[in-house]
Amino acid sequence: MAKSTTREPRRAVSSYERRKTLIAYSFLAPNFIGFAIFTLLPVLFSIFLSFVKWKGGAFSTMEWVGLNNYAEIFKVTKVAEKGLGYLFTKVDLGIALKNTLFYTLVTVPMTLVCAIALALALNRAVRGAIGFRTVFFFPYVASMVAICVCWRFMMMKNGPINQLIMAMGGSFNKSWTADSTMAIWSIILVSVWRNMGYYMVIYLAALQGVPADLYEAATMDGANKWQQFTHVTLPQLRPTTFFASTMMIISCFKIYDVVAIMTEGGPGRSTKMLVTYIYDEAFSNFNYGIASAIAMVLLVIVLVFTLAQFSMEDKYANR
Repeated sequence: MAKSTTREPRRAVSSYERRKTLIAYSFLAPNFIGFAIFTLLPVLFSIFLSFVKWKGGAFSTMEWVGLNNYAEIFKVTKVAEKGLGYLFTKVDLGIALKNTLFYTLVTVPMTLVCAIALALALNRAVRGAIGFRTVFFFPYVASMVAICVCWRFMMMKNGPINQLIMAMGGSFNKSWTADSTMAIWSIILVSVWRNMGYYMVIYLAALQGVPADLYEAATMDGANKWQQFTHVTLPQLRPTTFFASTMMIISCFKIYDVVAIMTEGGPGRSTKMLVTYIYDEAFSNFNYGIASAIAMVLLVIVLVFTLAQFSMEDKYANR
């Protein structure tokens, strides 16, 4: 039997449906236009800049160099030490990447632990709990400049923190931000103190969504408080932890303001981060091509970490 080739006529779109569609697009348009102007176009322009050599300004011409910018930042230099040859990648990129990774790997777990601990402590209906929640959340909405200036004062050589350390029997009498070893720890301390209140609020919302029946069942099975925490609370908080850790890793790789205000990447290069490296290349050395290439490397690193987290979460969810 011959197959029919006739097509059903398209249903006419009424003026009412067209009007509803236009209204929906009108609500989406402002956000999309803002995203296109302030995010999408700059990203595309940065990708283009990573393949050119440009000093910026109206009188500077762009020279297409292809992958030379990437080759420059990953340039391998042979260094002789004690008669042996060692190979190192470009020093600035290696130091910035090492500092950023160390900062991220320490800051994220510390912030999550502090946030969970605060959420567990303030989740109970005790007097003053709402006030304490406000106090711990306030640093997140306070001015970053004011926060960093205050912490920098407290971490001075004769500041309150060193006086407390010496009162407890310690002997550290240097400014934290001027010491090559303690400078990065000062940034970590400020970051954890500022962000733990925000993630505390997120964990509080998650804790209030944990069914009470699970704790009752665990209590009837003879589980103590620690066993209830490890076998009931933590598994129920896993989606929240996944969200918080993903957002924090992205935020840590983009760290700039705390470093710029407290240490300016110093002393030496002990707190030089990837974003401060990008800033120096772009606005101090006017190497916009090199800076854009580093930014693309940062984009790839963040993308890899994010995809790895999503992959691990999917494997856990499918078990």
